[in-house]
Amino acid sequence: MAALLGQGMTPEDHLLDIGCGSLRLGHKAVPFLHPGHYWGTDACLALMRHGRLTELPDPARLPEDHLVEDATFAFPGIPETITLAIAFGVFTHLPHADLATALTNLRRFPNLRATLVTVFLSDAPTATRQPDGVVTHPDRPPYHLPETTVAQTVRNAGFTPTRLPTLLPRGQVLWSAT
Repeated sequence: MAALLGQGMTPEDHLLDIGCGSLRLGHKAVPFLHPGHYWGTDACLALMRHGRLTELPDPARLPEDHLVEDATFAFPGIPETITLAIAFGVFTHLPHADLATALTNLRRFPNLRATLVTVFLSDAPTATRQPDGVVTHPDRPPYHLPETTVAQTVRNAGFTPTRLPTLLPRGQVLWSAT
């Protein structure tokens, strides 16, 4: 929430939470946003539905059809009203090509002003111990990417990349694509 608020999120925004799982962010964002302004995607619809029923103080604030099963980052059924998107801890566990696909597909949202994503950074062609001790890899989860690759991927998708100074758990680095 702090990262989204830092990007100027207000209750009027329409948020897309990519890889939302059991609503680890949703349980805070849904009560903050106007009803119906939160959309979540994940590879597992059952997990999202369970989170809706068990994590939200008022599940009625989140229509069930605002939880969309999507393992390919195609964002089916997500409306053009989206103004902010976030993928926290998603692309640390998926190959680089998925980040590129997601960012490219986010271009279809005309009102989108920023997308926040987290990644692990390293230029090493082998396993790397991150500052907090987690070991990341270039070819298997958890993945790391060179900073230049992240920036170029964001640019190639038509966004402006900004590495944010926010300190995140496990040494993840927060990026804004605007």
